[in-house]
Amino acid sequence: MEKQAKPTSTDFMEIGSAGLVQYGGRVEEDFLRQLQGKRGYAIYREMAENHPVIGGILQAIEMLFRSVDWTVEPSDPDSQTSIDEAEFVASCLNDMSISWQDTLNNILSMLTYGFSFNEIVYKRREGHTDDGTSSKHNDGRIGWRKLPVRSVDTVQQWKFDNNGGIEGMIQMNPISGTGPVFIPIEKALLFRTTTKLNNPRGRSILRSAYTSWYYQKRIQTIEAIGIERDLCGLPVAYVPPQLLSDNATSQETAALTEIKRIVRNIRRDEQEGLVFPLAYDPETGQKAYDIELLASGGKRQFDTNQVINRYDTKIAMSILADFILLGHEKIGTQALSVSKIELFMDTIEAWLGGISDVFNTFAIPRLLRLNGVDEENYPLLKYSAPRDPDIGILGDYVSKLTASGALLPDDNLNDYLRELAGLPADEEEQVN
Repeated sequence: MEKQAKPTSTDFMEIGSAGLVQYGGRVEEDFLRQLQGKRGYAIYREMAENHPVIGGILQAIEMLFRSVDWTVEPSDPDSQTSIDEAEFVASCLNDMSISWQDTLNNILSMLTYGFSFNEIVYKRREGHTDDGTSSKHNDGRIGWRKLPVRSVDTVQQWKFDNNGGIEGMIQMNPISGTGPVFIPIEKALLFRTTTKLNNPRGRSILRSAYTSWYYQKRIQTIEAIGIERDLCGLPVAYVPPQLLSDNATSQETAALTEIKRIVRNIRRDEQEGLVFPLAYDPETGQKAYDIELLASGGKRQFDTNQVINRYDTKIAMSILADFILLGHEKIGTQALSVSKIELFMDTIEAWLGGISDVFNTFAIPRLLRLNGVDEENYPLLKYSAPRDPDIGILGDYVSKLTASGALLPDDNLNDYLRELAGLPADEEEQVN
């Protein structure tokens, strides 16, 4: 029998650190400088608010989150104390000055920016008050007043311990102008898309789409300039050689400068028109001044529309939501669409799990400790996975199982199928 080893003092110590790249509390983990700090937040905001595909995906995610049912389940269904504490936490979620749905929308900003830092503000539940702490309840217990998000733009720096643990955030308040304030992590909830290296900034789901967005934006700008000009070629002006010579007079230089400006700015718009001097070379009899459009011999080498659509697909793929383009591009099978949607829904469920984990690990235990509740009675915040099954496929599946005798109809199955299809409940069952 091997001799049991005795633990040493270092066994209970954290010697190393995560290795997060940060200087003075300013995280610089991203290797692209333009995506660090406030500049990066501004880029992500532009991507989310200006790009139709990204905006559509984020809107779809928000609508899916709104369709999720959240419940608070007791730790012990057979214990009345556990049931009472679950009901108390559920009442706190619906007794905040910022509604639960709006709180979720604020938390979802973590998808765009990588994280959402929400401060916890408590209140004493003493019914209606005039100081902004009103409650629907008058039991004197401590509840959540609100869980307001702190804008990513106001994060001045993060505070870390010697091993890279997050101690809190220093915020520069742009409203009060009173200078930076420290918000300890014990008084906040930090929601992140990833906890890699314990980076408090997480990672924006738009990060992998940045390169495609960057080039697509510039190609669209070039395309818009070409459409604005509405020309079939390059504008070219012919001028007397004297205007281009080194001994040109100041008047000739000024005339050349003005002609260059005309050529550079020529386009089709409501002020369309051009006045040009009619003069002939006395020796050749040809026009001394002229302007024409130098047309290309055929179509352009690149189809900008195809390139832009390619970048749309890459952007949607990076967020695992390229199924939204299947109908637009007239490609893809139903099976492919279903599999992509299922992968996207699994991603949604992972984010939901991350949010519930933060509440179950930090928010709910802190709240109940303030109310003197034993740990064994801490309830859990749970959610219903967002699913949108194809009723036709499901109906065919159930029909085949029933015909083969592998599935026998019962009241529970009847209720479940009716609920999925959005049908009313069975009246006979309600009467019984």
